[in-house]
Amino acid sequence: MKIHLIKRQSVLLFAQSQAKSRVSFDEWLEKIRYADWRTPTDIKQTFASADFLGRSSRRIVFDIGGNKYRIICKYVFGETSIHLFVCWIGTHKEYTKLCLKEMQSSIHTY
Repeated sequence: MKIHLIKRQSVLLFAQSQAKSRVSFDEWLEKIRYADWRTPTDIKQTFASADFLGRSSRRIVFDIGGNKYRIICKYVFGETSIHLFVCWIGTHKEYTKLCLKEMQSSIHTY
């Protein structure tokens, strides 16, 4: 099924602001363009290093440029296409900070 990337412009703007990332993001966009996914497992066939987030959150993290950059997307499988929503994009270092912040906000003290 065809993948409809929502916020493709966000990917292009990020790649423009991070000149060294441009080739890696162009390659990622090209794979998205020609991918034919029927199930979430198919996403992992195309991007082996991608990781699914949370139980039934329908979110996935893509490693870009040898793990230098990350994109978090939400995916929705429809009858004729897949919508892939860009939720967050940044460097690996920024992603680590984001994860630490999320972990800290989920810790409860008693």
